[in-house]
Amino acid sequence: MAVARNILIIALLAAGVAFLPSGGNVADAVLVTITMAFLAGIAWTVYRLTYEFRTGLLALADSRRIVLYSCFGLVVLLIAGADKMFSTGLGTMAWLLLIASALVGIWLVVSEARSY
Repeated sequence: MAVARNILIIALLAAGVAFLPSGGNVADAVLVTITMAFLAGIAWTVYRLTYEFRTGLLALADSRRIVLYSCFGLVVLLIAGADKMFSTGLGTMAWLLLIASALVGIWLVVSEARSY
């Protein structure tokens, strides 16, 4: 029964996008709202983690903190510019390489901090 209800909800949303005037604009607005909620959730999680691990972050060397915060900043910029970068093949490759380098930087700083 739950599967039928979920299919009906998806069908109603699809019908609204397909047949209502400016349904595409409504779909874009819903997508932007979901994206903003997701990014707000990420920001709240980072805030809580920073508050919880404040002592560990302050115990890092300045150079390691710079690397950590730079990697997080790079991830934020990559999320913000994903549409532009995914429009070309070279941009997609650059996005993947940059996100991989940011994740490796975060992983290295965290693994070094936990090794002591």
